[in-house]
Amino acid sequence: MAFGAICLNLPKIPGMTDRELLHRIERSAGQRAGYKQLVRELGLGGGRERRMLLEQLDRMTARGELVKADRDHWALPLAVTRNNLLAGRLDVHRDGFGFVRPEARQASGDDDIFIPPNEMNGAMQGDQVLVELAPPRPDGRRSGRIVRVLSRRNPTVVGIFHYALQDHAPGNTVTPLDDRLTQPILIPFGLEQAPALDSATPHRVVSANIGPQNRSVTSSGLEGMVVDVEITDWPTPTRSARGRVIEILGREDDFGVDVEIVIRKHHLPHVFPPNVLDEARAIAHLDQEEIAQRRDFRQLPIITIDGETAKDFDDAVFVRQHGGADGTWELQVHIADVAQYVTPGSALDLEARLRGTSVYFPDRAVPMLPQELSSDICSLRPREDRLVLSCIMMIDPDGEVRSYEITPGVIRSAARMTYTQVHAVIDGDQQARDQFAPLVPDIERMYSLARLLHRKRQRRGSIDFDLPEPVIEFDSRGAMQSIVRSERSWANRLIEEFMLSANECVASWLQNLGVPSLYRIHEKPEARRVAEFETVAATFGYSLGLGPLPVKRVTMKSERREQRGRPSGRGQQPRQYEIAEDMAVTPRMYQQLALKIAGKPEERILAHLMLRSLRQARYSEKNEGHFALAAPCYTHFTSPIRRYPDLIVHRIAKAVLASGESGMGVLARQTGGKAKGRHPDAGPEEAPLSESELAGIAYESSQAERRSEDAERELMEWKKVKFMQDRIGDDFDAMILSITKYGCFVELDNLFIEGLVPIMSLLGDHYTFRENTRQIMGEHSGRRYSMGDRVRVVLDRVDSVQRRLQFSILEEVAPVRLGRPAKAKTRLKSSVKAHPYVPPKNKVLRKGKQRPKNKRPGKKRS
Repeated sequence: MAFGAICLNLPKIPGMTDRELLHRIERSAGQRAGYKQLVRELGLGGGRERRMLLEQLDRMTARGELVKADRDHWALPLAVTRNNLLAGRLDVHRDGFGFVRPEARQASGDDDIFIPPNEMNGAMQGDQVLVELAPPRPDGRRSGRIVRVLSRRNPTVVGIFHYALQDHAPGNTVTPLDDRLTQPILIPFGLEQAPALDSATPHRVVSANIGPQNRSVTSSGLEGMVVDVEITDWPTPTRSARGRVIEILGREDDFGVDVEIVIRKHHLPHVFPPNVLDEARAIAHLDQEEIAQRRDFRQLPIITIDGETAKDFDDAVFVRQHGGADGTWELQVHIADVAQYVTPGSALDLEARLRGTSVYFPDRAVPMLPQELSSDICSLRPREDRLVLSCIMMIDPDGEVRSYEITPGVIRSAARMTYTQVHAVIDGDQQARDQFAPLVPDIERMYSLARLLHRKRQRRGSIDFDLPEPVIEFDSRGAMQSIVRSERSWANRLIEEFMLSANECVASWLQNLGVPSLYRIHEKPEARRVAEFETVAATFGYSLGLGPLPVKRVTMKSERREQRGRPSGRGQQPRQYEIAEDMAVTPRMYQQLALKIAGKPEERILAHLMLRSLRQARYSEKNEGHFALAAPCYTHFTSPIRRYPDLIVHRIAKAVLASGESGMGVLARQTGGKAKGRHPDAGPEEAPLSESELAGIAYESSQAERRSEDAERELMEWKKVKFMQDRIGDDFDAMILSITKYGCFVELDNLFIEGLVPIMSLLGDHYTFRENTRQIMGEHSGRRYSMGDRVRVVLDRVDSVQRRLQFSILEEVAPVRLGRPAKAKTRLKSSVKAHPYVPPKNKVLRKGKQRPKNKRPGKKRS
């Protein structure tokens, strides 16, 4: 059965591929086309086809392939750059000005365009805008004005409701909680009452503590409440935006409201439409005929291993050994067959693509799929039959995967175990071993195989950063008890090793067949970032071992601006600097340095800086390898319940198997990473999904992943601030993590919490930031603050709006700087006030005198 036959069975979006649509718009007059024109030329019929065309145009606009020239017309980006116009995304500063990042900046290398506050023309944070460039300034800085908003990013805004103070005011106002939305939203009288909601709606992600009472608030009690506002009239240069209240979330400090705010602030889709829920209920059942056609693994002691709070189990594992102690290992990784239920073009599929990923918060989750699938029929629950897509790997005694097979199957999980339980079994805890006695031999085999796979990855240079993550501990009443570092035991690692192997095998199989697919790629780091890390690592006595770096001479932008501002023929030539060009950095260099610093006091700092020097991994339709894993071919296959790219890879794999293609193969690294198989020239017409469609999915999934990470990170910062609100005046042991011109960032020892020590709060001298050494130094005393220094700090201020903590240094407590020879230190006392002491005008501090110590009456330190 050929791949072309597969496509006939897969519903496709009506119209054409992204590439064909681009070519059609390119051939139109002025390289732009209107919606009605495209509907007519494509012969689209009903509302569904037209809606899918609009969705396709919106996706291409979000990726920068098109720009929205006006309400109903789209154009190629280059078509709107004529006459000194550029299209790009607007980033607004809280002080009112902004910067536009042109869509073609990556290719042209142009700087961002500065937009003064009076040239915003009603644009808001994140909007796609059209900018008219101003004449070049003497300092070379590019600036412009926004002439048109092409597409809006904020259809809704979450903020604090305030009643009008004057009777003649046009309405009430809502102050956005995002400080980059600098203007309040006007709520005309009569539009402040949110529509009634059904508190029993099962798909709403609403905390039980805030739902019923806060949604029943009358309009007379809205002052200071957090509300979600729908924009009905966009802002203009002379008028602020107008909107209507669509949801009342509660008081900002109420339990659970912080999660609701973050969900809406980041525009996370959190309500499943009725048709999606109806479809999920209709398909959430096992088909016995389908079970009969699959390989049966139900007699094997297959288990799932997840966290204590997990509700969706999408992977299960089993390990056995053939031929004695030194024989071949068999690793079975069974992944929930979500593609059996979520079919292309269905309501479930479109909703899953819109969400892109599940989002996990400390006390709840926003799932990608409804609970009928994610926690029921697709979840590999113990002692229940479940459909899976399995990867069976044969591994030699050195940990090398010699062969593998991809096959549909059916399993019945023998047990649902947690990481804590598996760690206890591995660690020899007798109570745990007695509780899971039948599974102890299986767990021990898993542990042995995971260590083999880990050593194999180390041999090839794979980077393994053991960076802890913050974990919130709650008491029995649901209140935050502590914020601690996560623990990563071998129970976590063995699942990681098994999933990495399965992902690599599936990616290798699809590449060898020449089938277009999605890959998880991680590109080589930028030379500039590697050079910056080398500079910092050298201060601790470490290096990646790059040797002499190839450099080129450049003139910095600030130097060029200064030179342009001088009269002709005057002044010196602008200074040139040497910067690193592309370098032969390898993952093994990172790996060896990570091993050197393991267990050292400076590990936390250098591991974090190493991670920042690397690029972010992303999805792509083109295989470019995975730098951090030292893998020539990698994808995401093992989490289809919570990641849309995994679902797409499952869909492609099942289509290939249905065509009669064998699921057996060898890793791409063993064949040089070259495509081979029966269909090496498979193109868009033969493959289940074309490369242009995969490119769109890759971009959207990468953006959804960034959105999810931003939301999770912001909520965690919010939780930290809330946790520290009652600890102002308390002092803590801490370590300096980084140094900037504003001050130093410290991390508390017993709490996984960071904050800033402003440089102006350091007393006893005048302190300045030394960029070349990345230190803060006193001009007269010579006292230095460096990364890794141990300090005693006091919490001065909690900024709930900016989600920031501000500390001041009480004293240095460690006699040794990390990575440096020991130096004696004196204890330095400083003020606990949030701002530095300023002497009265009639008093002058003589040189060499220390500023007086401020006292805070009534404050106690614990």
